Amino acid sequence: MALLAAFATVISLTVLFAGFVRLALVPFSIAFERRHGRPDDSVPVDVGTIFDAPPLVSIIVPAYNEEVVLENCLRSILSSEYARYEVICVDDGSTDATYAVARAFADEEAHVVALTQPNGGKGAALNTGLARARGSVLLLVDADGLFQPHTITRMLQAFRHADIGAVCGNDRTVNLDRVQTRFLALIGHLGTGLMRRSLHELHCLPIVSGNIGAYRRDVLAMIGRVRTDTVGEDLELTWRVYGAGYRVAFAPHAVLYAESPSTPRALWRQRVRWARGLLQVSRRHSAMIGDLDLGPFGMYLAYTVFTQVVVPFLQVFGVVTLAVLATTGQDAVLPTGLWQAGTFLGLPVALLLLLLAVLLDGAPRDLRYAWTLPIWPVYSALMSLVMVRAVWLEMKGAENRWNKLDRTGTVSVSGLVGRTGPSS
Repeated sequence: MALLAAFATVISLTVLFAGFVRLALVPFSIAFERRHGRPDDSVPVDVGTIFDAPPLVSIIVPAYNEEVVLENCLRSILSSEYARYEVICVDDGSTDATYAVARAFADEEAHVVALTQPNGGKGAALNTGLARARGSVLLLVDADGLFQPHTITRMLQAFRHADIGAVCGNDRTVNLDRVQTRFLALIGHLGTGLMRRSLHELHCLPIVSGNIGAYRRDVLAMIGRVRTDTVGEDLELTWRVYGAGYRVAFAPHAVLYAESPSTPRALWRQRVRWARGLLQVSRRHSAMIGDLDLGPFGMYLAYTVFTQVVVPFLQVFGVVTLAVLATTGQDAVLPTGLWQAGTFLGLPVALLLLLLAVLLDGAPRDLRYAWTLPIWPVYSALMSLVMVRAVWLEMKGAENRWNKLDRTGTVSVSGLVGRTGPSS
């Protein structure tokens, strides 16, 4: 009971803190929505104000053992309404039929180029594709991504100003066949619906999603190749974009559907990899953290490192401390009302923010997964332990691994290319 009470206290206060921080960002997310609104598909589109003409877009698809999903990915890209593009699929030494799938498309479709190389990791595969690319806009996507017909166009539309060096698209869950993936699809809107919109307005969006991110060729030529010595290559590349004097835009209507981890073990491995990526990039670019010359971005990096690296250790320490106090009979010093207050205030705030985020993302149907929300406290606790594990791996110098998800090929969203599974 003591451990349960300590857990409840720390988690409820964490939820309360996170909720009020996100609450402060609400005006910025609403300002984003009022400024950009929703695209009118009945009106002919242009591709952004910084392009004199529709640019050639090079879509780089790194692939390692992706035969289950690669065909659907390539078919969805080839169904795009945007005409000026090339697809460069790079097989990274797969042991399955990934290269054969890519080669078959390249033999039939003029848009597609298939390359293969010895296994070198995602960064190396991206660099191989970038070296072959001819486009002035470089779109980096994962091999499980499913495009909508307008995805490329809406990515290009986000290059509205000359200081935008990269664009982050809106990635959503496609495999809605399990409790875990439905939960992740729902709470994911807090990132896409709320956080990315507000951080765009504040000019400090800290990452271009590795699932769907577009870069100007001239910006990449300035900042250099994708690094191969980190598991956070997308995060590291984004920070260099800011370091070169550019910023990142969010394109909420450039939607790409991709698989979320479908098992607890896969989720754990993915989040540990993300946490290690943050640690590696923070160490490499430590001078950027809190750098006032970078404007809001430098200050936001300081906040990010504190909340994502320091706070998890404070949470673990808090749980242990409160449990020790309770088990040693020092109940008088326990903050017995804190978890009740945190739950009373934090839970309604979190639910209201989630509702707002879902509506901003134009995905009210995802509210049908609200029954999965009791998972949230366990998920929050897991995320705290993720950073502890990541720090341990970094301290002992563990090998960097791609650690990609084992794909299922499940497609639970109607209207997309692929094998359809249950959607509710």
